[in-house]
Amino acid sequence: MKIFLISLTVLIMTGGAVFLGLGCMSKSGPPIGLLNGRLTRCPAKANCVCSEEKENSDHYITPISIAGETALDPVAMMAGVIVEMGGIVHAQTDAYLSATFSSRLFGFVDDFEIRINPDQQTMHLRSASRVGYSDFGVNRKRVEFIRDLFSGRLKFSGRPK
Repeated sequence: MKIFLISLTVLIMTGGAVFLGLGCMSKSGPPIGLLNGRLTRCPAKANCVCSEEKENSDHYITPISIAGETALDPVAMMAGVIVEMGGIVHAQTDAYLSATFSSRLFGFVDDFEIRINPDQQTMHLRSASRVGYSDFGVNRKRVEFIRDLFSGRLKFSGRPK
């Protein structure tokens, strides 16, 4: 029984150290940014969603329509929402925004980006974890929450659950 408890303690401590190490690794480096005027494609991992990947159902998320919103500054509105949700805006122009979110427990960093397509009157979104394979759906939930805020289906009351 004593060997089992020691083994279990070592296993838990090793796992915790690995997660803390990955959290630290995810803090380095800039976000990916635009590639040929579009949001970067998702890697072959389950921790990324992007509205510009319509052909890939595992990563695709519906963009936000901004049609008919002439007085709307969607990038400025998005910046406000990101800050309210606990994110940090790193770059912002009239048509692009780059931000990061960090997980509460281990500090994993997720990149969040939007790109305005004025021709299609849409706001494209990308949210991806910097490290690991799975994010347990956190990035998809974040984008869906933000999309629901913009469509008026939700009133803001903090981070998504």
